[in-house]
Amino acid sequence: MILENISILSDNYVWFLYDTNNFCIIIDPGLSEPIIEKIKKKKWNPVAILLTHSHSDHTEGVSEIIQNYPSVTIFGPKETRKNSVNRIVSGGEKLFLLNKTVYVLPTPGHTLGHVSYYMKPYFFCGDTLFSGGCGRVYKERYLEMYNSIKLISSFPDNTMLCCSHEYTLSNLSFAKFILPEDNMIKIYYKKIKKLRYLNKSSLPCYIFFEKKINLFLRTDEKILKKFMGLKNSLTDLEVFIQLRLRKNYFIGAKRD
Repeated sequence: MILENISILSDNYVWFLYDTNNFCIIIDPGLSEPIIEKIKKKKWNPVAILLTHSHSDHTEGVSEIIQNYPSVTIFGPKETRKNSVNRIVSGGEKLFLLNKTVYVLPTPGHTLGHVSYYMKPYFFCGDTLFSGGCGRVYKERYLEMYNSIKLISSFPDNTMLCCSHEYTLSNLSFAKFILPEDNMIKIYYKKIKKLRYLNKSSLPCYIFFEKKINLFLRTDEKILKKFMGLKNSLTDLEVFIQLRLRKNYFIGAKRD
């Protein structure tokens, strides 16, 4: 399977998986025109669309895509049923697409019904986890979001996270603010800043590396509690909540 992405809107990514026979899967099409243009240019034959959640920047392109490719099957959680979905999925299911197994994983928190898709080694996590950060939490459902992130971080280190937004640089700015003496974060920030200056994508990223630079995967560390001015007795979940709240009000933070 070969992975590609295109950038749409201001900072969204649409992901594509395709095989040697030019059959492809589309993940979270927030617009139709650039996607159809890409499909025609590559001479792909789309067979499926996978939706992670119901937000319009992930679903808006579905209706026009299926007008052009009516045989495409649209998979999505129950909350996406109004987006022409003809195959409702839920966490724990297995799909079989392009001769590969696709695992549907429950990753609520950003929305109540959010799901992710894992097709080894690719993990399409929608707006649950970003490089260097995580998505906003729906109506204080912090426990659900925390558990979703723990689930993602439990996957093999060589898993490639295909996040839905280019938020890496702003996330690292926040991480530097929280842990100003972390050399790994500082070095990675410089690298991503150069990439973005060249208009290159920072994604996909590896879980192994995210465990080093993503503070939302490091809530068990004493150094993080120290620099946040938190008590050592706080649980990982409590640290996660405090971290996410601070990110919400950080100047320059993306809306995620």
